[in-house]
Amino acid sequence: MKAVMSTLPTDGETIAELRELYRAAEARAARLRLLSTSGRELAEADPSTVDVILSRCAERLAFFVGKRSAVVEKGVSADGIAIHAPGPNGKKLAAMVIDGIETLNDVADEEDREAVRMELELMGATIDRIEKENERGELLAALREREKRLEMLLERIFTAQEEERRRVSHELHDGVAQTATALVRILEGAEKTGCKSGTSTEGVSHADVARSLVSELRRVIGGLRPTLLDDLGLPAALQSLCDGLEAEGFEVSQRITPRAQRHSPLIETALFRVAQEAIANIHKHAGGPCEVSVEADLHSDPVVLRIADHGKGPSEKTRLNGDGPGHNVGIEVMKERMTAIGGTLDWRAGNGGGVTVIACLPAREPK
Repeated sequence: MKAVMSTLPTDGETIAELRELYRAAEARAARLRLLSTSGRELAEADPSTVDVILSRCAERLAFFVGKRSAVVEKGVSADGIAIHAPGPNGKKLAAMVIDGIETLNDVADEEDREAVRMELELMGATIDRIEKENERGELLAALREREKRLEMLLERIFTAQEEERRRVSHELHDGVAQTATALVRILEGAEKTGCKSGTSTEGVSHADVARSLVSELRRVIGGLRPTLLDDLGLPAALQSLCDGLEAEGFEVSQRITPRAQRHSPLIETALFRVAQEAIANIHKHAGGPCEVSVEADLHSDPVVLRIADHGKGPSEKTRLNGDGPGHNVGIEVMKERMTAIGGTLDWRAGNGGGVTVIACLPAREPK
């Protein structure tokens, strides 16, 4: 009986074991509270509250490991215990900075260390989720803005198309139609008088009138689609635009570097239309003949087209507010043309007058 009684624990041993069990239970409860409370808050975090919630989680974690404070520092270069995005190869998103703890191994208790690791995983998942939400929000905002710009541009393009049709109609009516009518009347008069000399009774040459009619037609056709662009390529078409400016009294300096192999029709058309619109704007805003520089480096990478004038430039009111319906449509169309072929366009109005247009296109075809 004495032998059996000697194996029973003493009162002191029983109390010590109970205390140990109690401490273990309290420790497990503390770990559970840490993870459940943080997990709930982190799950509810959004871009506007995530920083506050991360700070609370960091303070809670500091108290858990017996430290006074802790902070979360975002960024790949942040010092401290790394916080990674979910996954085996998750990138570093931030770091937990706790005084006296540089790595997880500095947490003595293995189960506490595991709880800290899980807490950091929860925080990493939340940071990653918020970053993706922000990226998605920025992308959606950019798409909405682009859609809005495209809608405005489409409206302006329709307006510009109608204006262009009206202009062509007026040119045909005031130029070609008038010349053709004059030629018809001359021929009719010649038939009535029996004149066979090739001149009208007023001394006007039939051939001169016919040549004038052909010139008018060529001018209108050239404005719609220059045959030089199709037949001889972009350098010749740009040269034609420069010749037209010089014929109107502009002092043009030009440097056009051709390419051994022509660009695709899509690229040549886009660059020509940009040059055509830039020169049309010079006519509108330069205030008369002035110095104009046309540079086209078609052989370089990137391809660069630069057109600059030293005229008056657009008025301050036009630059700030536009000049009515469809204002700046030409600039927007130029930008969209370059975007469509993978390029960019920069439009700059100088403080002292004049405008510079620079179109750039990364080379994508063999030279």
